[in-house]
Amino acid sequence: MFLLNTEKSKMKFMKIGTKPDTFYTQDGSRILITDSPNDLVIRINNTSYHLHRSSLVPKCGLLRRLCTDSEESDSVTIELNDIPGGADAFELCAKFCYGITINLSAHNLVDALCASKFLRMSDSVEKGNLLPKLESFFHSCVLQGWKDSIVTLQSTAKLPEWCENLGIIRKCIDSIVEKILTPTAQVSWSHTYTRPGYQKRKHHSVPRDWWTEDISDLDLDLFRCIITAARSSFTLPPQLIGEALHVYTCRWLPYFKSKSHSGFSVKENEAALERHRRVVNTVVNMIPADKGSVSEGFLLRLVSIANYVGASLTTKTELIRKAGLQLEEATLADLLLPSQSSSDHHRYDTDLVAAVLDSFLMLWRRQTSAHVSSNSQLLHSIRKVAKLIDSYLQAVSQDVHMPVPNFVSLAEAVPDIARESHDRLYKAINMYLKVVMPAYFEQSSSLVLGTNGFTLQVHPEISKEEKKRLCRSLDCQKLSAEVRAHAVKNERMPLRTVVQALFFDQESSSKGVLSQAASQVLASRGKEVPTDETSMMHKLHLGPSETASIGKAKSMREGGSQRGEDKIRSSTDPRKLVRQGTGSERKYHASRDR
Repeated sequence: MFLLNTEKSKMKFMKIGTKPDTFYTQDGSRILITDSPNDLVIRINNTSYHLHRSSLVPKCGLLRRLCTDSEESDSVTIELNDIPGGADAFELCAKFCYGITINLSAHNLVDALCASKFLRMSDSVEKGNLLPKLESFFHSCVLQGWKDSIVTLQSTAKLPEWCENLGIIRKCIDSIVEKILTPTAQVSWSHTYTRPGYQKRKHHSVPRDWWTEDISDLDLDLFRCIITAARSSFTLPPQLIGEALHVYTCRWLPYFKSKSHSGFSVKENEAALERHRRVVNTVVNMIPADKGSVSEGFLLRLVSIANYVGASLTTKTELIRKAGLQLEEATLADLLLPSQSSSDHHRYDTDLVAAVLDSFLMLWRRQTSAHVSSNSQLLHSIRKVAKLIDSYLQAVSQDVHMPVPNFVSLAEAVPDIARESHDRLYKAINMYLKVVMPAYFEQSSSLVLGTNGFTLQVHPEISKEEKKRLCRSLDCQKLSAEVRAHAVKNERMPLRTVVQALFFDQESSSKGVLSQAASQVLASRGKEVPTDETSMMHKLHLGPSETASIGKAKSMREGGSQRGEDKIRSSTDPRKLVRQGTGSERKYHASRDR
């Protein structure tokens, strides 16, 4: 007799038998309280069971054969050390033979199935035997439930060969995948979903990724089988597969969510590192090829962890390639990953960002030369990445141990066409040379520093040559008027940069004054001065010869004006100004640089 719990919201269980449990333990032996003497001893490793042939032999085909082969005696001893599930699984089978109540569920079903199969407790031995009851419960109840199937599949990890031969693994996987592919409107079974901001309400629609948390409890190989089977149906979008990988990674890599720099400081033993290496390698191999199937932040974090756990070179190369494909989707927080190198004292992993940037630029140059995408799309993409890198430089510039070469290599890696403005780059360089405490730092687009700016010299040992290297990629012509004005007064900038900023600032100012004056004159005489040169000649009624003379004079005047402008520009070239500066000027700027 058995009872089934058929409520959808709970896991299924089966109760068989009606007699109370009368087993007890004495000196490492399990003994059954009964009036008749024991005549059968079953030894399983360090446990001995004192039982009765009259109760077990009729239901267990294996014991029937072993007892028949044994000589007739008052007691028979049999060793079953290789029984699947061990002593606990055997005791379930023994209790069934005595009619003692046993409770079966997804947690112990696999052990009971394999043990009853091992003992040959089939209908061919005796009608109503244990094995067919367990198989019926497995097919009609366990496989119909969501969590029952997952728990049963997880328990197969202890007996993989037995479960594979009995078809338990394949049937559980098919049941789970079938439910994953079920339309969300038809999902009625209980599932785990603990995402922040999600509240379960009556008649609330089931989220598309409802299944990802429950399968994240599975062993890595079983999880891979589920994902592979689900993807082979070609019905799940790549983003859902990516979300499942993200949930699994967070579940099995404890430092994946950690944003602090102490996330990698805990030294793990080699066994833990090997497990984490397997997780990283397997997850990377399962990431869909579709762009955007996983977020850029997930990829960058995975690259960082792959470096820490010592993942294979193939895995790290593939991760960097995937991260480079969608670098433009990254945020500044995604890039601020802690450095894990024991030889580096700086806080951030700039080598990782440089590798991903190189991968992105390689693809961008290839697309640009092949015209795979429109020029406007490629230009938008590279400029977005340039802004991101400049923001990253501003963040890492505050690290006291950040080497100049690392900073410069990142700044110079960005192509010239990518930066419409060099304001962000100037701000990063300025912050590298001098960091203003938060209470006095103006967090706006303006770069003019406060008058009471209490400053902290973060890189006090920086030399003049290193300052020049820092400013080598800075184009003062691409600075805004406000930033150029700040650069002219910035005592931390090298002399060449200050002179260039001063030159372009004056040139811009002179052009602005001339343009404003011309506009005012034209505005005041707008009704008198013709806007079109041809119409003006027509109104003056000039003949052909007079028109030609005016054109010749105009050409001579414009030529002279152009030569004069070239001469002025040559005399005010910022590079020549730096070389031709007087001795007092050099001494002044040198003392200022010091």
